[in-house]
Amino acid sequence: MYMLTGTRDREEHRRCIAACLVKGTYVLENDRTLCRIEPKALAPAWWKSFHFDLVSVLTDRSFMHSRDQFIFGAIYKHVAPPPRHPSSPRYIIAFRGTMPLHPKAVHDFCLDFKVIFNTLPDSKRCKRARLGVESLLATIPGVPADSDVWLTGHSLGASVALDVGRAMMLDSKQGRNLPTFLFNPPQVSLAPVINKLLLSPLSEPVKTKLQDANNLIKAGLGLVLSPHRRHMEEIFHKLSRWVPSLYVHDKDIVCQGFIDHFEQRRQLEKCFHGLAGSAVKLSYRDMLYSFVRSKEKELPHLLPSATLWRNSSMDKDVNWLHRRFHAHELQQWWKADAELGLSPSSYSL
Repeated sequence: MYMLTGTRDREEHRRCIAACLVKGTYVLENDRTLCRIEPKALAPAWWKSFHFDLVSVLTDRSFMHSRDQFIFGAIYKHVAPPPRHPSSPRYIIAFRGTMPLHPKAVHDFCLDFKVIFNTLPDSKRCKRARLGVESLLATIPGVPADSDVWLTGHSLGASVALDVGRAMMLDSKQGRNLPTFLFNPPQVSLAPVINKLLLSPLSEPVKTKLQDANNLIKAGLGLVLSPHRRHMEEIFHKLSRWVPSLYVHDKDIVCQGFIDHFEQRRQLEKCFHGLAGSAVKLSYRDMLYSFVRSKEKELPHLLPSATLWRNSSMDKDVNWLHRRFHAHELQQWWKADAELGLSPSSYSL
């Protein structure tokens, strides 16, 4: 494993640390479920290697008011000997994703559906996560720098971290721009699903034309739903300084929506620059909610700014069934850059 040495300024090192601490959060819940305690607990190795200590855990309550509470997040504190390197965070808050083999996996699956319908911010898990981060920030002496606290998560946990990061940025009192590392963040898009269902997948020129037509329609609807458009423009302006890092795999259908969104945005800005500023802030999902609800949704599900890290590698040693899930696995992200062939792209408004 990597150690906190002179390589702290490298993006590769930050990514590996964030991914390993998320893994530690998964293992924490497994340790709790299987009643593994020190010295048999497996989770501590995932954070002690990087000179972090576990400060507290974030828990979710089971259905039917059960006393059983399972771990969905953890707060880690950097405890390396002083002086602390300027690039090192004081704390990292990590959120795990869905655990399909967990005895109470139904709780995660229910939240997965909330991600699809963009109602996750209303969930108790997100509310507890936001409260946990707010409480942590309040305990740091003085005025902590934004870089003192990192957010990270995988899959469903990435959606939780995304919601927390946006909420912190939009907070009128704090307006905290927290470094955020999102691994395989879910973003539902019908385009890749439809393309896979077709007997003959759409060619790139046809896909481009359909995307252009789609964005033109959204821009037109934005003129009709002008209050919603202005609301989105205001939020996008507030969020524009926050640039989370999104780590996605080209073959992962779960996060394909983010890849499509940013690719379409670049294409739109190139071909229809005058309409790009309006269309990229709008989505059919948010427009539908603004139409059926009495008040505007506070947070859009799209992002104004991000750094997109795309992994196109595939492990040839695994069997064909494992390859179907390999693209969404967390373990790919603690590999070295040379193995992943990452290609970063920055987007901002």
